[in-house]
Amino acid sequence: MAKREKQGKLKRFIVRLASRFLSLKIISDRFAIKTKYFLLMKRKLDLKNPKTFNEKLNWMKLYLREPVFSKMVDKYEAKQLVADKLGEEYVIPSIGIYNSWDEIDFDKLEAPFVIKTTHASGVVFVIRDKSQTDWKNIKKIVNRSLKTNYFYSCREWPYKNVKPRILIESFVQDSKEKNLPVFKFFCFSGEPNIVQTIKNDKTSYETIDYFDMDWNRLDLKQNFENSEIPLDKPVNFEEMKDIARKLSKGFPFIRIDLFSIDGKIYFSEFTFYTDAAYQRFYPDLWDKVLGDKIDLNSYEPNYK
Repeated sequence: MAKREKQGKLKRFIVRLASRFLSLKIISDRFAIKTKYFLLMKRKLDLKNPKTFNEKLNWMKLYLREPVFSKMVDKYEAKQLVADKLGEEYVIPSIGIYNSWDEIDFDKLEAPFVIKTTHASGVVFVIRDKSQTDWKNIKKIVNRSLKTNYFYSCREWPYKNVKPRILIESFVQDSKEKNLPVFKFFCFSGEPNIVQTIKNDKTSYETIDYFDMDWNRLDLKQNFENSEIPLDKPVNFEEMKDIARKLSKGFPFIRIDLFSIDGKIYFSEFTFYTDAAYQRFYPDLWDKVLGDKIDLNSYEPNYK
């Protein structure tokens, strides 16, 4: 057991070291994508004739590149795109957008509110009480994020040209759920096919479930275990599907993430390459099943 653990730690260290090397700007996108795919997926990436879901998403990283993609992954610009298409009521209100931390006058902000950077994933801080907030640490993390171009990590092209900014927006909370219920719709050529739901159980660990469009739970998982007790079908599920259709029209694949908060739907984000297209499916057949649904010949971007 001890020997196996040491071998596992060594493999993880090698992968981390290789990933840092592949993040260097001098490395070509194609080489970085193919090599990282092999390291994480334990198989070769076929870019000439992609068949699986992850293969086709990595093909899209290299060959489907439109300037509007950068607006769609910008957490501030995306709101305007959605508001123009669906209405302001479907976006969480923004309080301010800033180029640097020093531009923000926190004395004028009333808690609760949310701080995030427009170009990053996971750099999000919920400020509930300004007097109990570690401002020094948050400022450090935010400023480091502003200096980081996240494109080079996994070569997700839309992030390459996003202008790094700080977004402060209103805090919204469901009255029954501790964490915001988020529903991530996998959409193929404008049609939602499966939805991923994230749940934080009472034991504080994250679980993820997948459902079809009739809310049947699927025998499917990726990097997180399924929950013991899955979420109930939301009362506004049909409306969410309709919104996902409208927002995904014109793309061979895109993930539409939506919040459902006390029966009200809010847009969360657009995701072109779910899990950066480096996450295996269990059972493995799902990679091919979902890959068959991506038609790379029908690409007609809807946002211009």
